[in-house]
Amino acid sequence: MISRFARLSLPALVSTAIGLSPIAAMAVDPSPTPAPAAATATDTAAQSDKVAEKKAQKQAKKDKKAEKKAKKKAKKKAKQVEAAQQ
Repeated sequence: MISRFARLSLPALVSTAIGLSPIAAMAVDPSPTPAPAAATATDTAAQSDKVAEKKAQKQAKKDKKAEKKAKKKAKKKAKQVEAAQQ
């Protein structure tokens, strides 16, 4: 039969190891290197271009959908007028 001490010691060791692993990783890397400023500026420009392109695509899709809806509505109205004339 396993004693309570033995039963609790293994989970305690595992949780301690998990808790200390980020601290150990920070100790190995004494100072994180900052990102170059030029790369950040180009990334920001690229992201703004992507956002603008995405907005343009979304607007084009919205316009296309509105046009399709208008055509469908006009077709339905023409059908109703034709049915009313008969």
